[in-house]
Amino acid sequence: MENKTENIERFFPLELSSKANLKNVILANGSRDSALVEGTMGRLVQATFVEGEILEVVGEKGVLRINLREDEVRKATGNDKTGVKET
Repeated sequence: MENKTENIERFFPLELSSKANLKNVILANGSRDSALVEGTMGRLVQATFVEGEILEVVGEKGVLRINLREDEVRKATGNDKTGVKET
């Protein structure tokens, strides 16, 4: 029997088409170990699952990708495939 361990960490790149779309970047050095990236992706163009493993949110000014499966989103929102019609 194969032991399949699922990686629960999520990784994401945020790619903006211009530095002008970047509002704020904070990388704390010191007692606070945090990071903040803020910007605008513009108007939503599409949101799809790529290869079933990556949620890709495309805006007019940028793209956000996160390794998150569609079934995980459904489970987290309470919309699992049981009794839910797909469109």
